[in-house]
Amino acid sequence: MPAPHRLLAELARRSLSPRARPSGSPPASGHASPSLLKTVRRVLGLAVLAAAVVYLTRVVSGPDLASAGRALLRDPLGVLLALVMYGCAFALRAWSWRRVLPGLSLGHSWAALHVSLLGNHVLPFRLGEALRVTTVLRRTALPAAPVVASTVTLRSADLLAVALLALAAAPALVTALTGPWIRPLAAVLALAMLAGAFWLGRSRWTALPVVFAAAAAAWVLEAAVVYEVARLAGVGLSPAEAVAVTAVTIAAQTVAVTPGGFGSYEAAATAALTALGVASGPAFAVALLTHALKTAYSLVVGGVALVTPTRLRLPRVLPPRPQPLQVAPDAPVVAFIPVFDEEETVAEVVGRLPAEVGGRPLVTIVIDDGSSDASAARARDAGATVVAQPHNLGLGAAVRRGLAEAVRLGPAAVVYLDADLEYFPEDIEALAGPVLSGEADYVVGSRFTGTIDRMLPHRRFGNRVLTAWVRWMTRHDVTDGQSGYRAFSPGAARAAEVIHDYNYAQVLTLDLLAKGYRYHEVPIRYAFRASGESFVKLGRYLRKVVPAVHRELNSP
Repeated sequence: MPAPHRLLAELARRSLSPRARPSGSPPASGHASPSLLKTVRRVLGLAVLAAAVVYLTRVVSGPDLASAGRALLRDPLGVLLALVMYGCAFALRAWSWRRVLPGLSLGHSWAALHVSLLGNHVLPFRLGEALRVTTVLRRTALPAAPVVASTVTLRSADLLAVALLALAAAPALVTALTGPWIRPLAAVLALAMLAGAFWLGRSRWTALPVVFAAAAAAWVLEAAVVYEVARLAGVGLSPAEAVAVTAVTIAAQTVAVTPGGFGSYEAAATAALTALGVASGPAFAVALLTHALKTAYSLVVGGVALVTPTRLRLPRVLPPRPQPLQVAPDAPVVAFIPVFDEEETVAEVVGRLPAEVGGRPLVTIVIDDGSSDASAARARDAGATVVAQPHNLGLGAAVRRGLAEAVRLGPAAVVYLDADLEYFPEDIEALAGPVLSGEADYVVGSRFTGTIDRMLPHRRFGNRVLTAWVRWMTRHDVTDGQSGYRAFSPGAARAAEVIHDYNYAQVLTLDLLAKGYRYHEVPIRYAFRASGESFVKLGRYLRKVVPAVHRELNSP
């Protein structure tokens, strides 16, 4: 996998070069060769970086920097709150982008802004701005023209707002640092914003005041970072001065040529702070730490946005319910039980299952997932059909195999339950009932609406948190997202896909709901496991499940 900065550079290159020249062909007549342009860019960037470093070495104070760094560590909640406000600034920009480009979802808007932010902190020459357009074009079906026009409108409004905020907050400081060109620049930005809105059409003109107000509010929120760092470092900045310092620094970064604006950012922020009367040593410390916090945010959140498509939930409108499959009059109910080293309990689970469910014969299948004990023999002696996996593949793989084996029998309903006696085999009638009556296609036994004999506090808390996550992702009233007792209609069992071997709980629910199958819950009884130990360990569980959920949500 290419390094993030190389991937970003490639995206930027493609966005700026719509037609790729065949490998080995000479450059077009009248244009400088790519190697020459690359060399010029590198030399220019190194020259600016060297000048900035020379300037900074004259004002840097090691003790001041160390003192400010220790102050940040003493108040992590204050720093976190400042970064949350910084993130809210981008959420506001994402919302305002949708005002001028309604076809853009909030998730795609948020992701494109953060990929752009990441690019600007990794690439020189503000190439991250090109990634804002590229990201949207690659992830949506929106036409290029309105995406570009809306980007110009939003970015012009952003820069116009920062220029006017600087003039309003500290006019003397802005005039001293920027000279007379700030007002003509503001006029040019206003024209660019209007031009972008004109291209989008008259229907978007009415959104311009809202977009501009959102841009101004976003810059005020961004100023929280320098304000908090200065406060912790013992530098007394007023909110207006924090806005002014942010505005001047951002204005200086408009044409940054070094990766992330390193050096020029610190130089501009230090100059702004010293113009406000702050000593050069503390001023540099505040500038450097502010830039470091913003860079850390861009790397973490921008990195997530770069590799993560933006669908975090199921769509609000799901497909219609699939037509049910024909069921033979003598079709059985099939129960399958994944087993891995459960010799102490599996025979009891099989033995406690009834012979009939809803007037239909019950067939029990045990999926032996590479057990090293006598689980398979105990299950077979208790009357179950045993299907052996080649070795221990994982619970998700066992559920996938169980569904496939059940479908081969032409069932009227399929029920899955664990083999550890946490769930009551006698409750199978309640699970299969809504499927057999045609009321539902996918039924989950809910422990939290039923009876829980005992559940460890940390397990209860974890189940509650994960269930809240599933409820938010599915937009359904899910009360138990991790239950090990589930029933399926024949169609749902055939259509179900478990996309990873480790587990099944969240991805199976997302898969079936996304295909339109009707969801239902029934209360069940739950008891603490009689023996053995759960395979679920929080760290490993999240490492395995979260990527799989992401794949499930963003699969075709």
